[in-house]
Amino acid sequence: MTTLPTAAGQSPNNPLLKTWDTPFGVPPFDRIDAEDFEPAFEIAMDQHLTEIQAISVNSEPPTFANTIEALENSGKSLNRVQSTFSALTSSATNDELRAIQARMAPLLAAHSSMITLNADLFARIDALHKKRDSLGLDDEALRVLELTHKNFVRAGAMLQGEDRERLAAITEQLAGLYTAFSQNVQNSTEAFALVLEDDDDLAGLPNFLLSAAAQAAQERDLEGHVITLARSSFEPFMTFSTRRDLREKLYNGWTNRGDNDDEFDNEANIRQILMLRLERAQLLGFEDFSSYRTANTMAGTPQAAKELLDEVWVGALAKAKDELDRIRKIMQNEGADHELRPWDWWYFAEKARAASYDLDEDAVKAHLSLDNVLVAQFAVADRLFGIKFSERRDIPTYHPDVKVWEVKSAADEHIGLFYGDYFARPGKRGGAWMSALRSQHNLGDGATPVIMNNCNYNKPAKGEPALISMREAEVIFHEFGHALHGLLSNVTYDSISGTAVDYDFVEFPAQIYEHWMRQPEVIKEFALHHETGEPMPTELIERLKAAANAQSGFDNVEYIASAFVDLAFHRITDPEVLADLDINSFEDGVLSQARMPKAIDMRHRSPHFLHSFAGELYASGYYTYMWAGVLDNDGFAAFEEAGDIYDQSLAKKLYEYVYSAGNTRSAMDAYIGFRGRKPSTGPLLRNRGLEVKSQE
Repeated sequence: MTTLPTAAGQSPNNPLLKTWDTPFGVPPFDRIDAEDFEPAFEIAMDQHLTEIQAISVNSEPPTFANTIEALENSGKSLNRVQSTFSALTSSATNDELRAIQARMAPLLAAHSSMITLNADLFARIDALHKKRDSLGLDDEALRVLELTHKNFVRAGAMLQGEDRERLAAITEQLAGLYTAFSQNVQNSTEAFALVLEDDDDLAGLPNFLLSAAAQAAQERDLEGHVITLARSSFEPFMTFSTRRDLREKLYNGWTNRGDNDDEFDNEANIRQILMLRLERAQLLGFEDFSSYRTANTMAGTPQAAKELLDEVWVGALAKAKDELDRIRKIMQNEGADHELRPWDWWYFAEKARAASYDLDEDAVKAHLSLDNVLVAQFAVADRLFGIKFSERRDIPTYHPDVKVWEVKSAADEHIGLFYGDYFARPGKRGGAWMSALRSQHNLGDGATPVIMNNCNYNKPAKGEPALISMREAEVIFHEFGHALHGLLSNVTYDSISGTAVDYDFVEFPAQIYEHWMRQPEVIKEFALHHETGEPMPTELIERLKAAANAQSGFDNVEYIASAFVDLAFHRITDPEVLADLDINSFEDGVLSQARMPKAIDMRHRSPHFLHSFAGELYASGYYTYMWAGVLDNDGFAAFEEAGDIYDQSLAKKLYEYVYSAGNTRSAMDAYIGFRGRKPSTGPLLRNRGLEVKSQE
């Protein structure tokens, strides 16, 4: 193997610095040690700055090729090291990697600022931008130039003197705080375990949860059964356990992550993050951070985002009240004499659902093995886009649970690789997400995409199938929608590849893909009983469909509540208010003003709200799931109107304007290209059962 350029005194044997001889040039996870990362980062950052310097001081007048394309081609070594490191710190971390992450975060932020605040580099970009209409660029190149200029301006390139220096310092401080926040959440989550000590503690628990809890105990070298704060463990226990005291204990563990007045407490981090974000936004000429964040989105303003949330909130509150009334009747029938509290909702809501729809969760899960759901997601992609998936066992991975598939076109041409990591374990952050080990582009020699999906489902005992709920199956389809956005990308430039789109559009390809998992045709074909192989009975499918909105009031209220708080934090304009902010009191005030039902809590309390405080992609942007909800419901309605969920004309447009297009056009233009018109909120309200009936 050849090696990349190395800094003086550094070993050329670092696997991160070699040309990888693995299949398709993927990371050689089996050869990489934690100690390899810091020297690799140092060398790759130095190399990147050398490349940037060459662009900046080029004596030739700026051209698109010697400036923008050169910028696109720079930093490849650093991107490779960083994406590999990110995969490990997200999915297979340990104390050594966490320490490296904490040290590297501010250094990487400072490195980024050295590029975006490089005056000579921006002068070349700005000169090209000013004469962009006379450069003879094609639409994609013009789009890249405009976005590059906009991104540099938003990163402070037009600031001068002390303001530039202060912005760089803010960026560096925030990077450290984001890392501290996310590590606190993970440490707080992993520190909690509800140990079930005797048969009384197991009362009401279904077999699938007992099996998963036994496996969780074994992984922790404990006897009996353990419930963790992974959602796939938490929610079933809250739903089925008859032990109200244990439900309360688990719920408090869940909702107080990052808020226990211990070494993992995040309240001080939140205040500092909010203050620094506000200062940066105001340095850049915005009133508040929310105005800064939404200025570059489909929504355009925080007011537009709030108006959409308010519109849906009305129907969600009304629906939640109906659900609450049904639950109280169930409680009365069972002789429950206590007030309904958040740790009671799942338990009694399941009883209400079972009574209304005769729906047995065990029967549903028996037909939803993880393996069959993966087969379904691949089959739907094949029928829509003509792509094939075949498992590869020769690809190195970072954990035995990880599987890899090669993706090929109908013409048997290689498209990319897809990694799937679906089980919860210590060292893996919570939730579900898509990430890219390598993004697609066609510049120069080009690159094929290497995309990952992560989930956190209960790992079954050896020899048993992993059985999941319908909602968990929809999450798998959701994340695979993101994966397809990366895998099907077909653009020239890395910076606009795949999911590099407006952040209130990025959820659309994921959320529309969920709809296919809900279709009776898909369920009938792929929801096969794990023992008999028989398809899910038609009457069970019909009951599932009837019960789809049984808790839509609860689901939308808890979600919108978090989105309200996220926006409200970032609309504050006075730094002195933020300096003394009591996080819990602020949450309570926002929710009280919205008339939040006492029996429901916000989905993510702020001290563990990773979307808002572990980075900036969803900061003041949690509303984007609802924004994309409008798009996905309106968009899938096109297939319903066509009478064919695999309509090839629509699938072709969805591929051309969305999945393959990256950020080659504005988000609204992309949506209109697919749908033929702007979106309507009607399908979302109808599909979620949130339409408000007019008063006669």
